[in-house]
Amino acid sequence: MSTDGFTTCLWFDGQAEEAADFYVSVFKNSSIGRVTRTTEAGPGPAGSVLVVEFTANGQKFIALNGGPQFKFTEAISFQIFCADQQEIDHYWNRLTENGGEPGPCGWLKDRYGVSWQVVYDRLADLINDPDQQKASRAVTAMMAMGKLDVATLEKAHAGE
Repeated sequence: MSTDGFTTCLWFDGQAEEAADFYVSVFKNSSIGRVTRTTEAGPGPAGSVLVVEFTANGQKFIALNGGPQFKFTEAISFQIFCADQQEIDHYWNRLTENGGEPGPCGWLKDRYGVSWQVVYDRLADLINDPDQQKASRAVTAMMAMGKLDVATLEKAHAGE
């Protein structure tokens, strides 16, 4: 029995290796592992990439070139918790570059259609404050944002 936890499999239509390389370039503590290529038996042309094992931000992934049958949706997303605006800006800018799409409230889609939530570490504290006025101001500020703005969230929470 394996005790390695979970590995997330991401289904691509021919971009598995490109996507794995991209994610490894975006996140710290990342690396490419084994690359499995098809044989004469298929599927696909012999020698083409079938699976890329990679680690991004310490999490294990498999990028699978499975074909055009399935697309990513917002029903699944990855959350990136960020300590400050610099981290938020880094992930937001990298993940939306070259065809990514900004969304509301810290959500975005990268160029492959994978959904991400770039979240301020303190956001849950701000919007769950026992002082309902503070929490409400923080939620209202967040709802008006695409990329989260730490200073604006903190000021809204404080009533400034």
